[in-house]
Formats: sequence, C-alpha cells, structure tokens
Amino acid sequence: MHNVVCIKQVPDSAQIRVHPVTNTIMRQGVPTIINPYDLFALEAALELRDKFGGEITVLTMGPPSAEDSLRKALTFGADRAVLLTDRCFAGADTLATTYALATAIRKIGKEYGPPDLIFTGKQTIDGDTAQVGPGVAKRLGVLQLTYVAKIRALDLTARTIETERRSEGGVQVLRTRLPCLITMLEATNQIRRGAMADALRAARAPIVKWSAQEAGVEDISKCGLKGSPTVVKRVFAPSARAEKAVLVEAGEQPAQALIDAIFKHQPKLETDLAALARDA
Repeated sequence: MHNVVCIKQVPDSAQIRVHPVTNTIMRQGVPTIINPYDLFALEAALELRDKFGGEITVLTMGPPSAEDSLRKALTFGADRAVLLTDRCFAGADTLATTYALATAIRKIGKEYGPPDLIFTGKQTIDGDTAQVGPGVAKRLGVLQLTYVAKIRALDLTARTIETERRSEGGVQVLRTRLPCLITMLEATNQIRRGAMADALRAARAPIVKWSAQEAGVEDISKCGLKGSPTVVKRVFAPSARAEKAVLVEAGEQPAQALIDAIFKHQPKLETDLAALARDA
C-alpha cells in the first residue's frame, strides 16, 4: 500500500503580523510550522500503514526552507519526503498549486508506485480556501472524500474504503473505491510522538528535490503567478472594537442578571421590544 500525504509549511498564525502600510502579511521573523490540519492527515496515513503495511510519501511545494517541515514529517514515521521547489512556483494560487502538486504526484507514482490514497488536511491556516485537496483530485481524475472525521474500514482486496464525513446535517457514511483523495478534519486523531529511530533517520535521510522540469511540468505558464487567475488585493487585521466587554455578575439568577445588563447597556432595546409586543 502506498499513501501520499500533501503538507504545507505555513507561518505560525499566532505570530503573524500585518504591515501597517502595505497591508500584507509580514513573514520575516515569523516561525513556520507544518499546517496543523495536515498533521491529522499524516497521522491517518500512519495508522493505515501500521495496520496494512506499505509506504508513505510526504510531498510539499515551497521554498528550500520547506525541507524543515518535511524532516519533521519524517520524524513522525513517513518513509520518504519530496520537495517540489522552483522559482516558477512562487506566488501560486490554489489553481496553480493543484497543477504543480498533481504533476508531482504523477511523478511519484512512476518513481515509487501508484498511490492508493492521497491525504491532505481540510485546509491551510494561511489561505483557508479548502480548495487544494479537491483541486488535486480533479486534476488526477480520482474520487474525493472531503471533511473526513474517521476511516471506518479499508478493503485492499476489494479496493474500497469506508469513511465518516461530517456535514451540516450530521455524519455521512461514505464508501468508495481506490484510489481516492481524502481531506481530514481537525481533532480526528492524535498525532504520535516520533520514535527515536525515526528522528535519527529523519536527520540523515535525503530529501528528494524536484524542480518544475524534474517533476514533469510541461507548461510553466500554469505555475506560479503566471498560472494564478486570483490575486490577493489586500490583507488587513480587523480594527479593535472601541467598546470593551462588560462583566456581568450572575448571582443566583444568571439569566435575569444578563437580561438586566443588556437593557441597562441598551436602554432603547426594552422600549422597542415593548412596541413590537403591542403591535403583535
């Protein structure tokens, strides 16, 4: 069994700052981490490998510094790591990103065997679009299961997988055939602590690095800024609220205390509600 896990190195959202003049994200001096949602995808792939055997290839697209995140993934137990890095990938939106990743996954399939499952997190904390996973599935022509909370069953003989998917109306139980792409939800598992042997191996392991040409990209115009029809016009931090929060002492009747505090804070509201009651 061969699983491919797509991860992304992102700036730590807890320390992101916005430039006061340009309104763009200031990445200088901000530490980077593996996108947290991708860790749940990685753990799901590791659990399947523990049960069924096989290999896990971790893939990311980014600058040379993204190698740090790949080595971190190796410490958790992934078998190999592939870094897709080239200047032509810079500034890619989700459309250009999915083109590059899908091309690299095809190359991975030729080099290391066709993937049975492709895992991603449900979204990234820097873009929050949730478009990359479905976009990769579309480009590869494989089925997709999004917002997966649990993998219930996997039958390698019948080439089927059964999952639980969260939706607005509850939980859906879906069964489909392999190969397919899965986007994992947060808090669906607990990422393991890597073994010492994996940590030592990760420090020495070679990272496979592919340029656009080495990955098999045929049309450079579909990569990076050239292949990105969407452009972020402005990034800004929400302005601070002028009014501060009010602490309400609940006492023995918390509901009544809250209502009294609301009417005290907005005296016109009680009058308006009384008028509506009369009209009704």
